[in-house]
Amino acid sequence: MRTVPEYFGSLVFDDRAMRSMLPSEVYASLKKTIDEGSTLDTHVADAVAAAMRDWAVAHGATHFTHWFQPLNGITAEKHDSFISPSPDGGVIMEFSGKELIQGEPDASSFPSGGLRATFEARGYTAWDPTSYAFIKGHTLCIPTAFCSYGGEALDKKTPLLRSMQALNRQAMRVLRLFGNEDVKCVRPCVGPEQEYFLIDKAMYEQRKDLVFCGRTLFGAKPPKGQEMDDHYFGAIKPRVEAYMEELNQELWKLGILAKTEHNEVAPSQHELACIYRVANIATDNNQLTMEVMQKVASRHGLVRLLAEKPFAGLNGSGKHNNWSLATDTGVNLFKPGDTPYENAQFLLFLCATIQAVDNYQDLLRLSVATAGNDHRLGANEAPPAVISIFLGDELTAVLKAVETDTPYSGAEKTVLKLGVHVLPKFTRDTTDRNRTSPFAFTGNKFEFRMVGSSDSIACANIMLNAAMAETLKEFADKLEGVSDFETALHELIRFSIQAHKRIIFNGNGYDDAWIREATEERGLLNLRTTPDALATILDKKNVDMLTSLKIFSEAEIRSRYEISLENYCKTVTIEGLTMVDMARKEILPAVESYLGELSGFAAAKAAAVPGLSGKYETAQITRLSGLVDEIYEAAQALDTTLVRLKDILDFTDAAYVIRDVVLQKMAELRVVCDEAETLTAAKYWPFPTYGDLLFGVR
Repeated sequence: MRTVPEYFGSLVFDDRAMRSMLPSEVYASLKKTIDEGSTLDTHVADAVAAAMRDWAVAHGATHFTHWFQPLNGITAEKHDSFISPSPDGGVIMEFSGKELIQGEPDASSFPSGGLRATFEARGYTAWDPTSYAFIKGHTLCIPTAFCSYGGEALDKKTPLLRSMQALNRQAMRVLRLFGNEDVKCVRPCVGPEQEYFLIDKAMYEQRKDLVFCGRTLFGAKPPKGQEMDDHYFGAIKPRVEAYMEELNQELWKLGILAKTEHNEVAPSQHELACIYRVANIATDNNQLTMEVMQKVASRHGLVRLLAEKPFAGLNGSGKHNNWSLATDTGVNLFKPGDTPYENAQFLLFLCATIQAVDNYQDLLRLSVATAGNDHRLGANEAPPAVISIFLGDELTAVLKAVETDTPYSGAEKTVLKLGVHVLPKFTRDTTDRNRTSPFAFTGNKFEFRMVGSSDSIACANIMLNAAMAETLKEFADKLEGVSDFETALHELIRFSIQAHKRIIFNGNGYDDAWIREATEERGLLNLRTTPDALATILDKKNVDMLTSLKIFSEAEIRSRYEISLENYCKTVTIEGLTMVDMARKEILPAVESYLGELSGFAAAKAAAVPGLSGKYETAQITRLSGLVDEIYEAAQALDTTLVRLKDILDFTDAAYVIRDVVLQKMAELRVVCDEAETLTAAKYWPFPTYGDLLFGVR
């Protein structure tokens, strides 16, 4: 049996494979391209392609694909075989440098938001050499960017790479001011924590809402949910443990640094966290992780759910985006060191982050805006829709001292005394964790907790990188060329704290009093729904910033707005139609059947013993008969609203109708259907209940 170090990355054409299979001069040229972004020579590309082909074929691959991330939220691939006919009637395995560097998939059916017409089918994929190729099944997958014939980005990787480039450029300007001449580049690093649910596959297939929408649209509260706090970090059930074991093996073969796994708060909810990688690689890895999760789950008779709120009344699932900045020399720019007050470089980057989040809180909010995430944010299990930063007591006190020019004595790490002699003494960090904060500093990184579990982390990191790059640019512009750097630096930090301290909040983000304070006293934004949030991307300050840094063109910004709104509208429309279908074809017939049985029992009892009260049957028949009418009427009302929605051609207008009308109609239908579930005999209910789904995996 091979050990983990022996098979880790065995399906990845990583640095180890490149070093062993490429001529030294080719390897050196490719590494220069990866590390410094230099142009890749055609002859080098041919040599890399040949080595990549030989390696892939030796590992059983027969095809290759340019693996990319279009604007539909998932990955895309078109498989071509390596075979080429030979004169003797056989085939040879070929793969050229041109095929490695560039592909030409049909772009006509991918979302474009008006960037191209439907008849304009040509699109291009371009190899991202910084993200290693890997083998999936029998296919060599080459991570690529995706653009239109006119060069507009049609994917999530391209603007992410642009944002990383912009951030690197501005961060390097700042580091040079501090005398850091050995640093060649600064990269954003990300460690996502992926939450998900596992349910039984047979039960999943019996529910149209799960099959069509990925979340339940009906479901009465079971007798037990998460109130006993007995699932979080609890013993992992054998079936889930077997799934996790295979998942780890598959991810490790793909070079994905799966590190931590545990049960989450809700029954059947779990988490997988990965070690930090450079942002674009972490994004690729997370997309691949979500795909592998589902494939492995299927082999265990399970289905993994990534919907942000698959079950009403229980915690939803997010994807905490742990974000930091690191130099190529190994320095974490968010690591305070022993004396943060004296660490001017750290304080500058800290204040830049605070200012960036305050100035562009709308961009951060819209980066996580989806129909699914709207059900999760602000639901006392996830951060509110209001953006704020948690720093902890010590850093907040440090900033207060800088702002007011008063001495700061420093907070010592305290030795915790537990009163149990056999336990070792250990130190308590000076910064606590705040799980209610949308954007929390956790010692040497920021944890952006608003990202939805099904989302690509690309969007959130694009906006984080962009906002940070713009702020660092402003700082560098002010500091470059000053005669007294230390004084100018101190004044810059002090002014930034004064201007943006409103975004710092160390309290309970779930408290309604905080929402009032944030919006009424501090003037922070509360963009509660996706239509509210998405509209802000068109604000002049946001368009100016994103275009000036060359992360998006104006046309690309508009396209993202259109695509996101269209996705929101389609998602909720599908959910609404599914509810109508389930109510009419499953719930109403089930309740009517049970009513028929009850009526028969009541009639039989009355005939057998005249004068029996039959209170139970009478009460049940009366209420269920009333519910049948209410379900019918609510389904009719929702259906009528959805029919009218089709006539609204503008997605902006449609999105607001969905927010204000459709979602309310859906909620009204759910209420009466869920009540009917509580009164209908179990054998008549047409699909698995919450109790079945949440406690069915053992």
